[in-house]
Amino acid sequence: MKAAIHRRYGPPEVLRIEEVPLPPIGPRDIRVRVHASTVTSGDARLRGLRASAIFRLPIRLAFGLRGPRQPIPGMEFAGEVEAVGGEVTRFRPGQAVFGIVLRGANAEYLTIREDAAIHTIPAELSFAEAAAVPFGGLAALAFLRDVARLERGERVLVVGAAGNVGAFAVQIAKHLGAHVTGLCSEANGDLVRSLGADAVIDRNVGPRGVAAQPYDVILDTIGATRFAEWRPHLAPRGRHVFLSFGARELAQMVVTALRPGPRVRCGFSGNDPVELARIAAMLEAGAIRPVIGRRCWLDDIVEAHREVDGGGKRGSTVISLVDPR
Repeated sequence: MKAAIHRRYGPPEVLRIEEVPLPPIGPRDIRVRVHASTVTSGDARLRGLRASAIFRLPIRLAFGLRGPRQPIPGMEFAGEVEAVGGEVTRFRPGQAVFGIVLRGANAEYLTIREDAAIHTIPAELSFAEAAAVPFGGLAALAFLRDVARLERGERVLVVGAAGNVGAFAVQIAKHLGAHVTGLCSEANGDLVRSLGADAVIDRNVGPRGVAAQPYDVILDTIGATRFAEWRPHLAPRGRHVFLSFGARELAQMVVTALRPGPRVRCGFSGNDPVELARIAAMLEAGAIRPVIGRRCWLDDIVEAHREVDGGGKRGSTVISLVDPR
């Protein structure tokens, strides 16, 4: 099968397209013929080993000291079940499915356990649209509901509102009953409003452009804000939530937890099949929808990673492996 490969950490140019063996299938596994995958910010960070200094060694220990143990990148996928192991009960060949893994999705075939984060594709979604959902949808839900502990009627500012996580955060925050403001480029303002944002702020204006009424939650999906700068715009019990964080934000989280006033919160989201089912239900209900900024082929993987590295990504960058026509 054809797959993207990188055997060392580095810039996008470390990626190659190679022919590799078909992944084996165990008794509790399913093998998916991948129709569409993506390049997420997480994929790009891991490829380049870009992380706060305190996380670099743990990442190497988890994924490989000198290079990735699993050389095929890619987290999100959508495709068709091609084969199932003898003990599989949840899925059958021919079903259209989508899901998320730690690595291995940028390939023509993927093997995954049936109890992993995988779900049938909701009706009316294409493979490309389904592939664009899990990373952003799961992160937005976890950080709004569990880390920020968002309550109905609260005011939320989503930083990076036109990106993959940000676009889902705008929609999920509205679904949870919040008043939502999106911070994004002027060019993406109409997109963010179409996702349900009550207001939009040009990112070039920054804190100067915020409304007089403070926010209960500032959700920074791209690591573009600093607590000290935005603290005056938080409510007395406001939460400044970081998806991308380092030693500074961790220290601020500890310090602010010990005193009255706005707090810093950091956290992680997991690849939970129960949570993915919740995301699928939101899709089926029309509460959320994916945003695709660019579509390309697997052979264009290097350019796709360059684009993600450049920042300012609009929605998801989708990699097609099967011609949708």
